[in-house]
Amino acid sequence: MNQPVSDATYNVTADELRQLIERYEHLEAEKKDIADQQKEVMAEAKGRGYDTKVMRKVIALRKRDKDDLAEEEAVLEMYKAALGMA
Repeated sequence: MNQPVSDATYNVTADELRQLIERYEHLEAEKKDIADQQKEVMAEAKGRGYDTKVMRKVIALRKRDKDDLAEEEAVLEMYKAALGMA
């Protein structure tokens, strides 16, 4: 059968659990703040006349591995040429 959990063990576990949850909640708040800041940057860029849709694509491209990106671009060019789009 299960052994009873002592009050001391429960308190330590409850304190640890509370700390972990509070840390997670703090990170969630930071993540929201960062997302709000990113929206502000994009709003500023849009206000200055930049195409934010294209900016987001550039940001995504910068995150990718250069070799994978080069291979994908080569295949894209090959496909476009095959379809007479190049």
